[in-house]
Parts: sequence; C-alpha cells; structure tokens
Amino acid sequence: MTEIYLEISKLSDKFRTMAFGLTSDKNEVNESVQELMLYFLQANPDVIKRIYDKDGILGITRYGAVALRRALTSPRSNYYYKYKKYYTHIDSLTSAVTYDEMDSGETIPSKHLYNLPNEITNCYQWTNLEKIDSALDGFTWYDKKVFELYYYEGNTLDSLAAKTGISRNSLYTTIDKVRTELKYKLSE
Repeated sequence: MTEIYLEISKLSDKFRTMAFGLTSDKNEVNESVQELMLYFLQANPDVIKRIYDKDGILGITRYGAVALRRALTSPRSNYYYKYKKYYTHIDSLTSAVTYDEMDSGETIPSKHLYNLPNEITNCYQWTNLEKIDSALDGFTWYDKKVFELYYYEGNTLDSLAAKTGISRNSLYTTIDKVRTELKYKLSE
C-alpha cells in the first residue's frame, strides 16, 4: 500500500492542473488538492488497491479527478463544509468595510470576526422560547416535564424511556399532545 500512496503523492501537480479547470482561485486549488490527498489516505485501502491493480496509475488519476470535481462543485462535499461554506460567508460580511479601532490600537474592519457577536441585536428564538415557557405553565406538571426533557435537554424517545421507565409510546403520545396544544395556543 505504501507504494500506491507514494504514486498518489506524485500526482499532486496533475490534480492541481485539473483543479485549475474548475476554479481559478489558487488557494482553493491548493486546499482542494490537500483535501483530496487526505481523502485518499482515509479511503478504504482495499478499494484503492483494487483500482490500482485493475487500471494502474491512470485509474487512480480518474478516481481522483471525480473526487476532486465533487469536492469543488458539490455543496455536500467535505471540502465545501470545511472551507468554502464558512469562508464565503465571512468574505460576504467583510464586503462593506468600515474600520474600528481595538483596545490595542489595531485598526480592524468593523465587519470582522471580533465584531460578529456585537452585530446580533435581537434574538428571535429567545422570544419564541419565552412564549413556549409561558404557555407550558398551563399544562400539568407531568406534561410540562416530559416536554422539557424531550425538547430542552435533547433526549430521544428511547433514551427518555430508558431514563424514566415510562414506555416509549406513552412518552410519544404525551409529547405529541403537548406539541399540538402548544401550536393551538401560540397561534391565537
């Protein structure tokens, strides 16, 4: 397997050339090729060996080309989640740049990572949670507690059934009843 990995490492320039066919950003090309090399290392060794035994280095090149294209074009790829999704969002935040001065005297853009928490002024979710909490006060203690354990503490029905000793079906019925009544109360 080591020989195959050495052959794959020699293909990095060829993969860079292929990546330039999909994007013109040099950083994106380098990051995607690095991610491809990591993909080869984490892939099932039997699959890589089978491809290499059947088609040689040409088969590995084709396999890598498909993986590279998916990485650069698919919003479901690991590369997209690791790099493109977050950096694209940060770049869009810094497009309208004004500058602030930090305590240290350093000048930074106002739309910078240091300032992102200050940008959030109103949290819509907290107001909804407060409405739900006040509506839950009208339920029995059992209904309220089961609903809180399920939604607020993130338990699954199975884990909640194991913790409480209450059947899964009974818990589901209670949660569904509370959810339906909450929808009705909150829509008024």
